[in-house]
Amino acid sequence: MAIYPVIMCGGSGTRLWPASRPARPKQFLPLVGARSMFQETVLRVAGLEGAAQVVVVAGVAHGELIAAQLSEIGVEAAVLLEPEPRDSAPAMAGACAWIAQRDQDGVAVVVAADHHVPDADAFRAAVLTAVEGARQGLIVTLGVRPDAPSSAYGYISPGEAAGPVWTVKAFVEKPDIETARDYITAGYLWNSGNFVVSAALLLAELDAFEPAISAAARAAVASAQGDAGESQVLGVAFVTAPKISIDYAVMEKTKAAAVLPVDFAWSDLGAWDAVWAASERDQSGNAVRGQALAVDASDCLVRTHAGAQVTLIGVKDIAVVVDQGQVLVCKLSASQRVKTAVDRLKAEGRETLPSTAPFDTIEGAAAWFDRWLRTSALPLWWTLGADHVRGGFHEALTPEGAPVEAPRRSRVQTRQTFVYASAGQMGWQGPWRQAAWHGMSYFLDRYRRPDGLFRALVSEAGEPLDETAALYDQAFALLAMATLNAADPGHADLAGEGRLLLEALQVLRHPAGGFREEGAHPFQANAHMHLLEAAMAWAETGGGPEWRDLAAEIVELALTRFIDANGGYLREFFGADWAPASGEDGRLIEPGHQFEWAWLLARWSQMTGEPRALPAARRLYAAGLRGVDSARGVANNALNDDFTIRDANARLWPQTEWLKAALILDEDGLAPAKTLVDYLATPAVGAWRDVSHANGGFHEEPAPASSFYHLTSCHSAFQFFQSGNSPEFA
Repeated sequence: MAIYPVIMCGGSGTRLWPASRPARPKQFLPLVGARSMFQETVLRVAGLEGAAQVVVVAGVAHGELIAAQLSEIGVEAAVLLEPEPRDSAPAMAGACAWIAQRDQDGVAVVVAADHHVPDADAFRAAVLTAVEGARQGLIVTLGVRPDAPSSAYGYISPGEAAGPVWTVKAFVEKPDIETARDYITAGYLWNSGNFVVSAALLLAELDAFEPAISAAARAAVASAQGDAGESQVLGVAFVTAPKISIDYAVMEKTKAAAVLPVDFAWSDLGAWDAVWAASERDQSGNAVRGQALAVDASDCLVRTHAGAQVTLIGVKDIAVVVDQGQVLVCKLSASQRVKTAVDRLKAEGRETLPSTAPFDTIEGAAAWFDRWLRTSALPLWWTLGADHVRGGFHEALTPEGAPVEAPRRSRVQTRQTFVYASAGQMGWQGPWRQAAWHGMSYFLDRYRRPDGLFRALVSEAGEPLDETAALYDQAFALLAMATLNAADPGHADLAGEGRLLLEALQVLRHPAGGFREEGAHPFQANAHMHLLEAAMAWAETGGGPEWRDLAAEIVELALTRFIDANGGYLREFFGADWAPASGEDGRLIEPGHQFEWAWLLARWSQMTGEPRALPAARRLYAAGLRGVDSARGVANNALNDDFTIRDANARLWPQTEWLKAALILDEDGLAPAKTLVDYLATPAVGAWRDVSHANGGFHEEPAPASSFYHLTSCHSAFQFFQSGNSPEFA
């Protein structure tokens, strides 16, 4: 009898407003740790000995959210989506019908997605004991021994011992606090809402007590739409099931009810006081997530988001929660009453505020971003970002728009050249030609070495500072040349410049394929990624066959070496044989690069029809999503190869690459588009913030000019998306 963990994702978590909303209820929020309650539950039950496939039951509105959160933790599950919520009895019936269709002897371990159980091992041991009872024909619920009287939970009065479990004398509703004390004295248990039962038995009991539910569930599973191994929308028969809880439908009627008393810590995190109790607290008893300052404050809970700061002075037993423009302030001891306040707000139409994002569709995002680029960013970085006295472009601008004096990297000059050449291609009416040649002329004059390669760094006055000829920098030189040559053909022999640079690059060739990079990591994917981008740009705009050959060579290296054959993710660093580098270097995964390679491989698939490129791009995109922090809505900087977080800060550029990959793969591009808006909200409109901290808020520092390349590439992605046209070789 195989065990099938079933995770119930219903419920709205109203008492955890404003963080918990219908679109993102509490089970999908990281209330205590870094993972959401749903993710913690999946990992807890997936580790059960003898567990078969995890089954998730949820509303159809949460399908994409569930897929993303499962991808983040690397767990596959069968997802059954309800076309309409019908309470716990139909949901459990649907899961059991799905199990029975595949395994008549299967045992369902039904758990809620939003429970906090810090001791996963104790939980799993209890479940295996409950499975013994289920195999004896019982419906076993886990009854938690209370550690204090609570009016937040229902209670179970246990009867007589029946093997490893106990019979149930009575189920009782949530009591008042005095009655709860009496219940504890009498040996009652908290009703955890976790059930262990044979799928066939539960369906049989429903046949006896609520046949309309079991009939609707079987029909809904039989007519479900979607991949049987992944996500399915239950058939329309599901909505005919009576809307009733499993307690009323079965547990209060059946003679098979049993309870297993358990002692592990457990909470349904039903209100903010429960979240505070389960959270790590400082020496003053404060549990804080986000930017907050507590002065003479104790036993308080603070939850806030990036861009908002909370200051507490001289208070105790207070919850302050800031989310999507709504602010909750209440005594923790009164947090059970949040639902009453939310009901009033709903009645008055004030539960949610209108979206503050300037768009609600991809088309709106494209228009907004196009306007920002044309009217703000391009003018700002030409007027203030260019050095109109000494030539070239500055490295950065302050958030207020002041140039930052610093030595100048070659990649900044070539990236800014790319930006303004791209502006010409998109029809910007500003001085794009002047700006692009301002960067290219300065670059060719100040960075060229005698061997035909280009140095890394010059001073503000244009004097050489670093003669290193990095492959990364040569790639951006080639990209800038290709783009400007296409935007302004005939002005200079940039095609000849490109061929000369490609010839000079041969000194960096590596016998095992590809190229060596300068510095501590000579064998890396990143520099090749940008060389591929440059080769594709030349091939798209009429370059000779050598560019297509170079692009094909790098794609082959990516498909066979850079991308892990089993995991589908891309590593960063390698040895001389292109095997993963040893130690921590070989474990590094950057979500932004998963997305960036996905964008390039999808384009390569469009251009050439290479059959392996698009599937690889989709796997890379899925790997990148595992680095997206669902609470903050940002792609983190770095992961390890087991997808644990390595760097939870989030720079601007991974967000742009997430957007580009989403658009070309026809995924949800609205989420990263809205994320970008926060990065672009600066005093000088047209600048940006670069780093979002793991605990909320942005690092206050100048906007790096090098990010403009990434942002401009987003415009190209929007154009691809809107036109539906694939780039082709000339």
